Amino acid sequence: MSTSPLSHFDRHGQAQMVDVTAKAETHRYATATGSISMRPETLALIAQGSASKGDVLGVARIAAIQGAKRTSDLIPLCHPIAVTRISVDFEIDCQASSIACTARVETFGRTGVEMEALSAVSIGLLTIYDMCKAADRGMRLEGVRLLEKAGGRSGHWQGD
Repeated sequence: MSTSPLSHFDRHGQAQMVDVTAKAETHRYATATGSISMRPETLALIAQGSASKGDVLGVARIAAIQGAKRTSDLIPLCHPIAVTRISVDFEIDCQASSIACTARVETFGRTGVEMEALSAVSIGLLTIYDMCKAADRGMRLEGVRLLEKAGGRSGHWQGD
């Protein structure tokens, strides 16, 4: 057993995938959020659906869902998880000239879905950047963070 508080290292300091064999299968969920700031003109293109590449938020939603599903392919020590639900919402804030992305991921399993929720948000926001970079290369991804997680031995956690 590892003596490190970092569970992805064994007692010799070698990287390992965490052993979840003895963990109980429970309903687990995680919610993450983040935003992308941009010029008002860029936000207007997205909001009006007149970006040259089409429905930016529709494509970003599908990308975010795919990002959650493919998390274990991207992050080496993540377990492949049978995700049972993914929801992705975008909220346009004209005053701040930004778009917030919030993703909730659920499963019934032995390990949580925090990384899947964070990946969904990150990929969704990166897709917005990719689709709009020709109009605005100065966009900024900001505040990607976990809002809440529940299930399993550690129970419920909620951030600020």
